[in-house]
Parts: sequence; structure tokens; C-alpha cells
Amino acid sequence: MRATLDRMQSRLNATPYLIRLGRLFSETVLLEVDGAEYYLTFRDGRLEQIAEGPSRKTPWRFALRTDAEALAQFWQPLPKPGFHDIFGLVKIGRGRIDGDILCLVKNLRFFKDFMALGRPDLQKEKLA
Repeated sequence: MRATLDRMQSRLNATPYLIRLGRLFSETVLLEVDGAEYYLTFRDGRLEQIAEGPSRKTPWRFALRTDAEALAQFWQPLPKPGFHDIFGLVKIGRGRIDGDILCLVKNLRFFKDFMALGRPDLQKEKLA
């Protein structure tokens, strides 16, 4: 999981439109997968730090909680219906969103596009 998050961090840094989209987003987000906690600290649209938990001292603005299998399905190049979106995971009962929902909604496109960075790059796959 940590390797995927590190890859997502480097892909975010190489995606100017996404940094521009998140330029006003400076929050810590909790990503919980099968009980393992990852605190993603964003500053001005860049992922500054990935801290592994658990930690009761690390404040977070909102949390996305899911299981590893659902996240693996979400990160498929072309996910099945229900696994294509973070709200789709919630709808099919494979995810939960907690915390400041307004903060998430204000930055929804940025966060959804960031989470999609875990998917393989289809353009590179076509060239290979």
C-alpha cells in the first residue's frame, strides 16, 4: 500500500493541472484500508507527507475507509460499476466517508483525481 501511495505522490507532482486544481487544498486526509491508517498531508495541492498510523494525535479533516480488495478493484484500469468512484464504494457498502464532508465536496474533483492516480496509466500500457 505504501508503495502505491508513494507512486501516487510522484504522479501528482508530475501532473500540473491537478496541482493547479488543488492549489487551495491544504488538509490532512485519513485513508484507512483494512484497519491500516495512512495520513495524507496535502499543502497547496501537493502531497507533502504520508504518515502511517494509527495515531490519535494526528488530526484529519475527512477520512476514506475501505478494504484492500475494494481499493484494488478501484485501482483497476477500467473499474467495474460501483468501484469506479469513491462514492460508488460507499453506495455498494465497500467504503465509508467520515469527517468534514463539506471540505471533501469543495475539493471533490481534486481528491477523486488524486485517488485515481493509483490506477495504471492506460496510455503507457497501450505503448508497451
